[in-house]
Amino acid sequence: MAARILPVLKLATKVTIAGGALYVAVDYGLLGSSEQGSQALEKAKAAIPPALEEWMKYFGVEAQLPTMPKIEFSPVESWNSGTNGIFVQICSNKSQHYESANGIILLVYSLYTFLMSQT
Repeated sequence: MAARILPVLKLATKVTIAGGALYVAVDYGLLGSSEQGSQALEKAKAAIPPALEEWMKYFGVEAQLPTMPKIEFSPVESWNSGTNGIFVQICSNKSQHYESANGIILLVYSLYTFLMSQT
């Protein structure tokens, strides 16, 4: 009987943890727009140092925490900027990329023929 209940309890525990994590992510706005993500980042930066100090007092750890570094990062301004830059570059130089691809194919083919002639 216990052998049948244990897998069900494991599954229920995993589903509960996953559901709780999803609820917290949606509640804090992590799955929303970039503005909501930026606000969640500001909330986290404000909440983490006091929580660490509280846990250090609870466990009796006497250590001086370094000050939080000032991070000048805005998710709104850098959202998918790398992807956009890559596609802009590809679209602006189509012929150059085509020639480069042909050159690589010819190089691989010549290397292949050279290796096959050596055997």
